[in-house]
Amino acid sequence: MAEDVTGTPGRLGSGACDVKGVPRLHHLHYHARMCGIFGYAGKRTDAGVIAIEGLKNLEYRGYDSWGIASKCGGELLIEKNIGAIGEIKSEDFSGRCSLSVAHTRWATHGGVTQRNAHPHLSEDGSIAVVHNGIVENYLELRRDLKAKGHTFLSETDTEVIPHLIEEELKKSGDFAEAVRSACMNFDGRYAILALHTKSNMLVAARTGSPLIIGVERNAGHAAASGYFIASDIPAFIKHTRVVQYLDDGEMAATNGRSISFMDICTGESRAKREIKITYRLEQAQKGDYEHFMLKEIMDQKESVARAVNQDEGEIRTIAEAIRRAKGTFLVGCGTAAKACMAAEYFFSVIAEHHVNFAPASEFKMFHHFLKPDSLLIVVSQSGETADVLEAMRVARDKGAKVLAIVNVEGSTIDRDADYTLLINAGPERAVASTKALTGQLAVLLLIAYALSERLKDGKTLLLESASAINDMLNPRFVERLEELAEKIHENDDLYIIGKSWNYPMALESAIKIQEVSYVHAEGFAGGELKHGPIALIEKGSPCIVLTGADEALQDILSNAQELKARGAMIIGVGPQKFEVFDEWIKVPEAGTAQAILNIIPIQALAYFLAVKRGKNPDMPRNLAKSVTVK
Repeated sequence: MAEDVTGTPGRLGSGACDVKGVPRLHHLHYHARMCGIFGYAGKRTDAGVIAIEGLKNLEYRGYDSWGIASKCGGELLIEKNIGAIGEIKSEDFSGRCSLSVAHTRWATHGGVTQRNAHPHLSEDGSIAVVHNGIVENYLELRRDLKAKGHTFLSETDTEVIPHLIEEELKKSGDFAEAVRSACMNFDGRYAILALHTKSNMLVAARTGSPLIIGVERNAGHAAASGYFIASDIPAFIKHTRVVQYLDDGEMAATNGRSISFMDICTGESRAKREIKITYRLEQAQKGDYEHFMLKEIMDQKESVARAVNQDEGEIRTIAEAIRRAKGTFLVGCGTAAKACMAAEYFFSVIAEHHVNFAPASEFKMFHHFLKPDSLLIVVSQSGETADVLEAMRVARDKGAKVLAIVNVEGSTIDRDADYTLLINAGPERAVASTKALTGQLAVLLLIAYALSERLKDGKTLLLESASAINDMLNPRFVERLEELAEKIHENDDLYIIGKSWNYPMALESAIKIQEVSYVHAEGFAGGELKHGPIALIEKGSPCIVLTGADEALQDILSNAQELKARGAMIIGVGPQKFEVFDEWIKVPEAGTAQAILNIIPIQALAYFLAVKRGKNPDMPRNLAKSVTVK
């Protein structure tokens, strides 16, 4: 996805410091939701328009309010509001502005109000700040600042940041140094972007939440013509593909003509390489699809094959590391956790090798089993998931190695891992993960085959499965799922059962349906029905049964019969049609890759259920795309 362009790595960031300069990152709590940050400084004079468009490209992160600050001439123009930004006209923010910051907020401290929306200003109005994360000691800082005459207009923790920067600026007279000094007083993980009208500077700092710099150059010129700073690359990929990643504990300062990087703790300068992003712009756009979720489901015609396109030597090296490890652990959150659960079955059935799965949020309870020769495999779409980063810290403290399977190159997890395999799914902008999941499953399955010394067989199977997905996702198949959604969309309860690797896919099916359609959906291992859940079944209850041509088939069909005997409407998903099914979604037979194919029609069914229930499948309520919350 990316290649080096110039420069040398700068990987030293050590996190926020206390006032004595002692790193304290490992002692912090993760709280921040991953909302959208955008900033621009450079030669362009349409910074306001660029910023609004950037926010629109970050809508998938989830938010409840938004705001923008742009320096136009000598004046700082501010607009903040609650609700969606999608219908706001970018041209309404035109004007001769070359410096701007913007933000989409997910409320944590303070309610969803216009006043609480970012940006927040300093006392003199010359500093505007946008912020992801939480300043955990903000009450103490706010009290001290009030004593010095500062007035606060919001309920947020963020507002202390510009006021404290203002105080530090009085001491040093240097804006970048003032931001650095202020950061050394903050407890918590954050991403900060601060604009200063008097020096025309834009300064970014991070510990935890990601910030990425986009470098723009005019054709034929070596010098930069502008810099974009954002939470994610889609915010500015229309303008540049050249990026620089800000590491934990680092900051960047730019006047729009040049940029410098430094360590927050020490102020020492840091060298940064430039990386060229190679994915296509259209991969981050909806194209002719009504929603990103549907586009990304259809992207699986190609994305699974891209996931399989791994360096065979690297896969064999990783398989050997698993073979030699004294304990291999798989961790992930949400959808990625279900990929890890499925991988337990892959490693057992294919390689006859035991691995241990735990949700990342629970992993630290198992640290007693970790040894220096243990291996932790972490799975994440965003590469920024807080609980996964915490699990990595636990493993590091025990001296264990970490393998990351991620979608976002240059993410924190990618950079902090000992080894990384990219799933190459391309940008995933709907909150509900679809193509990232099947990419994760494909990579994990490939590793299991390598561990059994049958890598070629695994690769052949997965490429055949990718071809089958291409054939399966035809207009008639999609229409069939829409018809099924029409039949069941008024039901408020839905149940899914599976066995073997289809059991974690039953759990994932429930997640997908819950998060986008708000239907109460639950997934179960088929054999667990009679131990309680079958009491929920009523006449007409829709029940999805995931099947494959495998050793679990007869058992899961017996479970389906138990449901039907209680009046359930049975929806079969799999290669074969059986009498017990009232509805059947035909899925190509894929052997040990069946879980990958079976989950795809459920993703599409969830999408159509959401649409028919009047919900926005791209932006489910209460959820954000990347979660840095513990």
